[in-house]
Amino acid sequence: MTLSFSHLGICVSDLERSLRFYCEGLGFEKVGSHQVGPEFGALMEVEQVRLQSRMLRRDGFTIELLGFESPGTTGDPVRRPMNQLGLTHLSMRVDDVDGAASAIEAVGGAVVRGTRTTFDLPGARLDFVYCTDPDGVRIELMDLPS
Repeated sequence: MTLSFSHLGICVSDLERSLRFYCEGLGFEKVGSHQVGPEFGALMEVEQVRLQSRMLRRDGFTIELLGFESPGTTGDPVRRPMNQLGLTHLSMRVDDVDGAASAIEAVGGAVVRGTRTTFDLPGARLDFVYCTDPDGVRIELMDLPS
């Protein structure tokens, strides 16, 4: 059996806002666009589905933003607890945590300042902070030595 990673999907409340966040804030590039209709309803387990899909790629990693036109989205746009079952966060290596956090805020994300953690180890400094995208998806920024 052949198995390879394809992409990770993220349901968003405002497709244009999320495109700006992921492209301008995190450096993803648009690589595809699809209109999805009711023919995918059974697969997605959503009746009368209609959505816009945008494929974004960075460093060989692909995410798909799903902007539902029908029936709309459910749930609250809040950061999930790390110990809640399921996917917990996206992680990005950066060389400047403060600069990356500022860029995220500039495009509609939020920095969870209380999560800032720095470890000064012999010969290495590790720096972390959690942020969120406009819909509360947790994003880890980490500066680690190569």
